[in-house]
Amino acid sequence: MAPRAVRGALLVWALALCCLSGAGRPWSGSHEWKKLILTQLWPPTLCKEVNDCEKSPDYWTIHGLWPDKVEDCNSSWHFHLDEIKDLFQDMNLYWPDIKHPLNGSRFWKHEWEKHGTCAAQLDALDSEKKYFGKSLVLYKQLDLTKVLQKLGIEPSINYYYISDFKDALTRIYGVVPKIQCLPSTQGENVQTISQIELCFTKEDFRLRNCTEPGELPKQEVWLSRVTATQSMMVCEDGPVFYPPPKKIRRTKYYV
Repeated sequence: MAPRAVRGALLVWALALCCLSGAGRPWSGSHEWKKLILTQLWPPTLCKEVNDCEKSPDYWTIHGLWPDKVEDCNSSWHFHLDEIKDLFQDMNLYWPDIKHPLNGSRFWKHEWEKHGTCAAQLDALDSEKKYFGKSLVLYKQLDLTKVLQKLGIEPSINYYYISDFKDALTRIYGVVPKIQCLPSTQGENVQTISQIELCFTKEDFRLRNCTEPGELPKQEVWLSRVTATQSMMVCEDGPVFYPPPKKIRRTKYYV
């Protein structure tokens, strides 16, 4: 084979290897983002929506860590479960797949390929282990379940007001959270709290407001594509139901 042909073959092989490994991560302008959104789910609400609450945790769990406005940044960077085996215990506990509790890895795969490959633009998040590990660290730092309990906001058959959540969390965290609900359905007269989002700066993972003046309309369009279900929406001012979990037996999660 001629030298030029050899060099060409080597170049093709190197590019293929780069793509397969996810090592080559070209970031175009369309993949730029400004902040990270740590989204936490209230499992009893999700179970209420799918009519199955037998395996619902009684604490807030992770939905995802999302760079804003981008998705699916590197389709060649596939999820490999072995890379986060050291995190299995915490992942099963704090990042479970509520809808498919015996196969949490399917949920994690989705979050990595849709959001993790975009977050990997940062050195601190440029591997599965870093991305999921940092998400767990931020989740534990926020300690949302305990914070709400200390503020006297606990699941109840009585209603709260959205302002109760917003005012209390803003006082504790120093930033305005974004709260999402399931709207009231036939036979109900109140929305049900579903998700709480708290945002971090891209540079140094400091808490920041999720929206800024002039940013809301565009951001809301993007968020409508990444919420857990199509029926979820930003909560309206007014009463809200914070449903208590059913009494459940302990369930062991598998991957």
